[in-house]
Amino acid sequence: MVLELKVDLSEALAREAKDKGLLESAAVERMLRAELKRSRVEQLFAAADRLAAQTSPPLSETEVETEIQAARAQRRAKDASRR
Repeated sequence: MVLELKVDLSEALAREAKDKGLLESAAVERMLRAELKRSRVEQLFAAADRLAAQTSPPLSETEVETEIQAARAQRRAKDASRR
């Protein structure tokens, strides 16, 4: 996919970034990928923190299996409706 970006930068920052090759497509792609990865890791840790803060008792193995089966059935139904 080709996407054209317009970014407003100060002249000094733009010059330095250009001199360092940071405005090239490959460099921008690397920065975007790194930021997306950092964001996913941050979301994972936030979810872990929320999970650790839960005061309800953990699910039993049977309850976990029931939840998994329900999620799979829901996904199968959703996939079947797309066909």
